[in-house]
Amino acid sequence: MPGTTIQAISIYKLLVPLREPFVISLGPLLAVENLVVVLRTADGLVGYGESSPFLTINGESVDTGFIVGQYFAPALKGRDALDLPGCLAELDRIIYGNSSIKSAFDIALHDIAAQHAGLPLYEFLGGKNDKVLTTDMTVSLGPAEKMRADAEQFQREGFPAIKVKLGGGLEEDVERIRAIRAGIGPTHPLRIDANQGWQTADRAIAVLQALAEFNIEHCEEPILRQHFMELSRVRTASPIPIMADESCGDEHDAARLIQLQACQMLNIKLGKSSGFHRAQKIAKLAEAAGLTLQVGGFLESRLGMTAAAHLALSNPAIHHCDFDTPLMFTADPVVGGFRYRPGGVIEMPTGPGLGATIDESWLRKAPQIHF
Repeated sequence: MPGTTIQAISIYKLLVPLREPFVISLGPLLAVENLVVVLRTADGLVGYGESSPFLTINGESVDTGFIVGQYFAPALKGRDALDLPGCLAELDRIIYGNSSIKSAFDIALHDIAAQHAGLPLYEFLGGKNDKVLTTDMTVSLGPAEKMRADAEQFQREGFPAIKVKLGGGLEEDVERIRAIRAGIGPTHPLRIDANQGWQTADRAIAVLQALAEFNIEHCEEPILRQHFMELSRVRTASPIPIMADESCGDEHDAARLIQLQACQMLNIKLGKSSGFHRAQKIAKLAEAAGLTLQVGGFLESRLGMTAAAHLALSNPAIHHCDFDTPLMFTADPVVGGFRYRPGGVIEMPTGPGLGATIDESWLRKAPQIHF
């Protein structure tokens, strides 16, 4: 244990402009405001984790995460980094919720554990690099013609699937999809995400039925997450398969949705689940129930998205990846990590641990605190 004792902890704010505003039904995102956690052990192992807090989804911001992380750091310093259950239980003991900042600590701890085991993180999680991961590319919410132009560009760039943000009125959302289909043709894989924007079951059903003709693979979170008891009715009436996102934070949410037969698919995000520890529990529940899984994220850099990609290799029920947001950054602060290849293919790092760090020049200029 002495060698793997957590000796030092640093928390940084990672601030990066976006190329253009990224708009969803919950509002526009104008810049990346993430948190990076760095854990160092007595024997020299260094673990990195990242979270991308989201005020309207997990109720956290870069500032709240920076403060809550200062409750976590003194409690973890001096503990054995390999005691993953004990360390993560301590975070839950300190404060309820706050899944985003918890995920950054969880990822850093798993990075250390996998490095100590000499395994890539996906292998430490019980997975294999035995499937090709490909990311979709997301069309931001806006005027129909702008959305069409963006979709056409992403098709030209070779992305194998296009995800479209919706969540407005019936007529305008149908017009958006009609325009996009006119631009990219009838067969290019197309997915939609309402981010709760249709709010009620009746309204969601009306929009989904109106979109039936457009060959859509699935729809994420059509109604307010508080109305999850109504999601099974939407699933039954919808011609498009339903994926739960905001309504599925942890394994308890997943169990409820499965029991209700509320959806055919779940979207796992490390920032919703508090990290790998709970994300794997969601994946196992979904696999046992025969549900298909997607792994996505918020506005993580390639560091946080590399963590998500390791998760995607850990369970055969994970079929879809939504790893596109680093492509929206004006700069890339990550050293190592996965690489984007033609056709949306994700090329994973093969060394031990997470395989991604943040460039020291970025860390030096970032707001930071050390323990």
